[in-house]
Amino acid sequence: MSNMSNTARDTAKDARDAAKEAGNVASAGAGDIQEDLQALREDVTRLTQQLGGILAAKGNKVWARARSNVGGAVSDAQDKGMEAVGAVRDVGDNVVDAIDESLRTRPYTTLALVAAIGFLFGATWRR
Repeated sequence: MSNMSNTARDTAKDARDAAKEAGNVASAGAGDIQEDLQALREDVTRLTQQLGGILAAKGNKVWARARSNVGGAVSDAQDKGMEAVGAVRDVGDNVVDAIDESLRTRPYTTLALVAAIGFLFGATWRR
């Protein structure tokens, strides 16, 4: 029986040693996993910073391009507005010149036209 008991003790000791060794391996594996996770976190942080830098640089370029395009459009609109103002002034000057010429050459006809236009405005205004 002592042989059996020694065998049982040896088996129990081997089992304890195996469990201890498995625990050490698991601890070492957990440490490796933690190190890998930390390295992964650092890589993701670095990648995020690089991506942010790229987006900021591209965003600045896009903003500058959009701003120059808007500036060009505003400048074009301003030029077109000035042209329109000039055209309205020309038309106004032409109308004034035509009225002056009409007053000099046919004063009674011009007076009758002005009275008729005034009557039409008055009639339309009432309704």
